[in-house]
Amino acid sequence: MKIIGIESASLVASAAIWEDEKLLAEYTVDFKKTHSQTLLPMLEEICRMTECEMNSVDAVAVSAGPGSFTGLRIGAATAKGLGLALNIPLIAVPTLDAQAFGLFGVKDLICPIMDARRGQVYTGIYRFDEEDRMTVIKPSCAADFEEIAEELKALGGRVYFLGDGVPVFREKAVKLLGENARFVPAGQNRQRAALVASLGARMYAEGKTVSSGEFAPKYYRESQAERVKRERESAAVTHD
Repeated sequence: MKIIGIESASLVASAAIWEDEKLLAEYTVDFKKTHSQTLLPMLEEICRMTECEMNSVDAVAVSAGPGSFTGLRIGAATAKGLGLALNIPLIAVPTLDAQAFGLFGVKDLICPIMDARRGQVYTGIYRFDEEDRMTVIKPSCAADFEEIAEELKALGGRVYFLGDGVPVFREKAVKLLGENARFVPAGQNRQRAALVASLGARMYAEGKTVSSGEFAPKYYRESQAERVKRERESAAVTHD
């Protein structure tokens, strides 16, 4: 089984090829370039380097949100285009689930945090059980950081934070959770297409696939444009 992984939910752009429990290639960049400039060239490069024929791919695993509106849309368009062209299914992998999966085997609480602006984070709470199965304690959501910190405090024990929200909320995490707040090193704290593909392979084996036409990313919040439009319409009704 061969799976292409696509990750574009944040500033990170990442593409990977996974085959039969083996990561053949991964190309990841965390730099200020638009995903429309990077994703397809990255995918073309790893396919060239691994001599991967597109018609040998069984599915495309794509980071399905939460995350950047623009990033998710570009990732979705890329995945849907591949799915349609190759007539293969898509695997909608929750962004934060894949990120937590990168701490495979950690028995403490795992809390990915993505900066959602306005004092909020996209987050979830995870833990691996004694048989190394990942348990989702709190599914992906948008929340105030203080709110998620209180939930973590109530659960007790050490918490491993990761994600682009760490630089923004690190001081608050330490203040609210003290020595139980832990932070993973740079090599593990960002999204990766390899994780999307690896978790996607498990989902594929469980029959959790969708067609290109069915797939849509989950944004969890209104975009800024939608929010401004709603506020203007609300103001107009009030003035009337």
